[in-house]
Amino acid sequence: MAQQAYVTETDNGGSGSERRRARLRRLFVRLAGRLSAGWRGDPRIWRRGLLLAALALLLALVMLLHSRIPNRFGNLGSLTETFLPWLGVCVPVFLVLAFVRRSATALLALVLPAVVWLNLFGGLLGDKTGGGGGGDLTVATHNVNADNADPSGTARSVAASGADVLALEELTESAVPVYEKALAATYRYHSVQGTVGLWSKYPLSDVAAVDIKLGWVRAMRATVTTAEGPVGFYVAHLPSVRVKLQAGFTARQRDKSADALGEAIAGDPLSRKVLLGDLNGTMNDRSLNAVTSQMRSAQGAAGSGFGFSWPASFPMARIDQIMVTGVEPLTSWTLPRTSSDHLPVAARVKVTTP
Repeated sequence: MAQQAYVTETDNGGSGSERRRARLRRLFVRLAGRLSAGWRGDPRIWRRGLLLAALALLLALVMLLHSRIPNRFGNLGSLTETFLPWLGVCVPVFLVLAFVRRSATALLALVLPAVVWLNLFGGLLGDKTGGGGGGDLTVATHNVNADNADPSGTARSVAASGADVLALEELTESAVPVYEKALAATYRYHSVQGTVGLWSKYPLSDVAAVDIKLGWVRAMRATVTTAEGPVGFYVAHLPSVRVKLQAGFTARQRDKSADALGEAIAGDPLSRKVLLGDLNGTMNDRSLNAVTSQMRSAQGAAGSGFGFSWPASFPMARIDQIMVTGVEPLTSWTLPRTSSDHLPVAARVKVTTP
């Protein structure tokens, strides 16, 4: 009785958040009490749900040993790693099924995949942006989509982000003049190489296409002379990947191009480098190791959440990347949707002393 009076007093006199916590505590106590009463004395709670428990353990093993899944069978390893965070959705689904089956064994087994997922991705759940203050440069990248019905509007939208350096991918020959016109007032310097382009408020030099073993140009490099000194900027659009019933996750050309891009970045004489582009792969994908082993992800270092960028209608993967070396990322975020099937992404960075 005294306990009930205390809870009532807290609800009436506490803050809104305190009242909500009190309600949640009472709800949890009632739920736990009902489960305990319904399961108490039932010896089958340990014998039911063995298959569900086995699936929970298998899920944990897939997440824990994802790097051991071979790629020689339809690039299954890379496919798993591309959507690895989404395996965590299975945990609450299995949790509901465990309660429905009234299986203590399944509930206990679910602890393992939950811990593994949190160990892999728990760090991404927090906000590492640090308020977004400071920094020297705002950079952005956007795959504008070759079939974009409103290139002018897309250009104005990404320019409004305040980016000092902007990379665009999947440019078509007919759309390039539209982007150039729409961005001319914001960016004094720019260069387009093949289907990728770089727009900058700072002078560009040493502009050149980068050979990523495709036979046509989908990558470029330029030196951007910032107020803090030169920074090597790369823009890349790696080949697309496909999931086919018989061939599996077809990414051989993407992997070959990633290796070539990584080799070019490694050989760059500048110590401060930024990579902007659509890599058609996530940071978990081992096939991008030639790039990811030598550069940091701005989203991983200074973002909030997963920062999924594709597809724009329902983002499921972060395949549009801002990566740096010799440059400190301070904050990273996705920009509002445009007429493209990708979301633009941006980051604020500090150009450190070489």
